[in-house]
Amino acid sequence: MPFLATTPVEKMTGPYTRRWWALLVLCLSLLIVVMANTSLIVAAPDMTRDLDLTSSDLQWVIDGYTVPYAALMLVLGAIGDKYSRRGALIVGLLIFAGGSVMGSLVDETALVITARAVMGVGAAVVMPATLSLLVAIFPRGERAKAITGWTATSGLAIAVGPLVAGWLLEDHAWGSTFLINVPIAIVAAVGALALVPPSKAAGMGRIDYVGGLLSIVSVGSLVYAAIEGPHFGWGAGPIAAAVAAGVGLLAFVAWELRHPHPMLDVRKFAQRPFSGSMLAVLFFFFGTFGSLYYATQYLQFVLGYGALETGVRLLPLAGAVFVGAAVTGRLTPKLGVKAMVVSGMAIGTAGVFLLTRIDQGSSYTDFLASLIMLGFAIGLSVSPATDTIMGSFPESELGVGGGANDTSLELGGALGIAILGSLLGTAYRDKLTDLIGGQLPHSALETAKDSVGGGLAVAQEVAKNPAGGAQQAQALVDAVHEAFAHGVAQTSLVGGIIMAAGTMIVLAVLPGHRKAAKHGSEDAQEKPEPKQTQETQETQEARDSQEAHTGGVA
Repeated sequence: MPFLATTPVEKMTGPYTRRWWALLVLCLSLLIVVMANTSLIVAAPDMTRDLDLTSSDLQWVIDGYTVPYAALMLVLGAIGDKYSRRGALIVGLLIFAGGSVMGSLVDETALVITARAVMGVGAAVVMPATLSLLVAIFPRGERAKAITGWTATSGLAIAVGPLVAGWLLEDHAWGSTFLINVPIAIVAAVGALALVPPSKAAGMGRIDYVGGLLSIVSVGSLVYAAIEGPHFGWGAGPIAAAVAAGVGLLAFVAWELRHPHPMLDVRKFAQRPFSGSMLAVLFFFFGTFGSLYYATQYLQFVLGYGALETGVRLLPLAGAVFVGAAVTGRLTPKLGVKAMVVSGMAIGTAGVFLLTRIDQGSSYTDFLASLIMLGFAIGLSVSPATDTIMGSFPESELGVGGGANDTSLELGGALGIAILGSLLGTAYRDKLTDLIGGQLPHSALETAKDSVGGGLAVAQEVAKNPAGGAQQAQALVDAVHEAFAHGVAQTSLVGGIIMAAGTMIVLAVLPGHRKAAKHGSEDAQEKPEPKQTQETQETQEARDSQEAHTGGVA
């Protein structure tokens, strides 16, 4: 057996024999790009102290990765389809590794943000390539099981990222959380050469670069506005970005409707299985990433857990993902996509609502049920939704399909962190002002209101000040904890309401099991018709030609 996988998928006469090993490589590649998002959550306090980050700086260290990641996936997925899906995967891994090396070496805020942006570009190449290669390699009968493994990996990464980062931060600086990506990316790239067969779209025409550019402008501007506006005020920049997103979206739709080979056929959104699944992925990761964002802060800043301790306490979420994946693998063929997706969203919504009970006296056990429910819901619903999305695209557009799915996922996560994070900050500031307004100098009060970390830092300074002392410092710590717990509860209420509304929308949009099965059966019957029509037309033309030569004598 040769070391390198050289036979293209398109030339194979049967299923690829090493496809499950190839899936392992694809899941490893997916693991590190998702971990890059979640590991930073526990590394943020160390980075804030070492780089003297403001709230705005920290937000852009996190979202410098998110903006290019979300904006570029559709275009880069199409480029992978056109030229080489495996080549795209390897190039993306190398770009990601290069950005990680840069992030581990620099010590200036602007350069860290730049490194994160480079990693985001690499992730935007890797993520759709993993999904398009998976669909290309696996036969239809095994595809749902493979996508379930892919989905479980993304859920695992949500919990493993903080765990690995916490382990590294026990003995190393925050730069190690960047550097750990490099050997994993290299192993995945070598594994791709050895185990993942080449694949590209057959007969794909020219890439619609105008549509691609419009999609970049639309998604990038939307993510920027969603991040900047709620957190730092709707000034000229966020408003301009929101307008650009709206205009860009309208232009994108108009262009794609007229283009003979569009980047993304927007008519697909008229198909209820596709549009319902896209909305499900977006709403689901909105609630999950938003909840995880403030739950980890509560564990660290209020309960005082270290980075590793926080990571360990997120592991039940990962375990629940695998349980949900096992359940959906058995039940989806029997009950249908709608039952599993809506059930998962309802369970996830209930998990978010549970966090409305958080108060100053809450412990880790008050978060445990919510984490387990969110993890189980990811495993239960995301896999059938992703399978439905990918099944809506022909072989020549698998990269675009992966890009569409992953854009919905990343956009939902970015909006969840931005919007729910902004609501959390507002609720925290208002409550802290009510509790300690007038008891601190203006500058100290503003620092304490900026973030929970800032409030605790001010308390440390009060403890050192002879005019303050330990008693005053403890009173400030208690006020900060109470204000942040209040913010978590209030934000979870809003997040739960948004999730509940999303669940109802998806319930209305997704077709039922029988209707979907009937639709699929009709499609299967209709697919041969163009060929039959063409054959009938060719036969008739031959007869006409024969009659012309014989004078119509049979």
